[in-house]
Amino acid sequence: MMLFIHGLGSCGWGEKSLLLRRHFGIERVIAPNLPFDPAEAIAFLVELIERYPVRCLVGSSLGGFFATCLNHEHRLPSVLINPVVRPHALLQDHLGPQTRWCDERPFDIDPGYLATLQHQHRATIAGDEHYLVLLQQGDEVLDYREAAAYYATEDIVSQPGGDHRFVGLVDHLPTIEHWLRQHDAHPAA
Repeated sequence: MMLFIHGLGSCGWGEKSLLLRRHFGIERVIAPNLPFDPAEAIAFLVELIERYPVRCLVGSSLGGFFATCLNHEHRLPSVLINPVVRPHALLQDHLGPQTRWCDERPFDIDPGYLATLQHQHRATIAGDEHYLVLLQQGDEVLDYREAAAYYATEDIVSQPGGDHRFVGLVDHLPTIEHWLRQHDAHPAA
């Protein structure tokens, strides 16, 4: 089973999770809406990992950061799509009220939110963690080079153009499936 982790201000039933469900099967992909608070989001994801036979993670943007946080303890092969490495630094200029795009629910980014993200940040990843990192160099939100450097020892697909939403993800689904099979984490198993 695959656990999809959406990004900031997004929802579990977005375009990426729908593509994953169509490709891998709706019954094989868990894609919940996360709590807004980062500590609550991690606790919620841990609960899902412990409740279901999760064999791999797919995280987009902040979801990639959360997948990396989870791998400190859970060591699940993870596919990261334009992951943010240091969200506490990125979001400093975005303090204040926010709205989730999919359902217009309000949430706040405040200094406590940033402090929690900074506390969750891992300076390095361990050698026994496995990541496939999909980067688009045209990402208008993140500098792809930061993720390329942070995950330099992992499998990276970096392509010119694109954007933060990751244009053409459907074309990468066979690559994701092949990589998961190589890491004995096919969600169909």
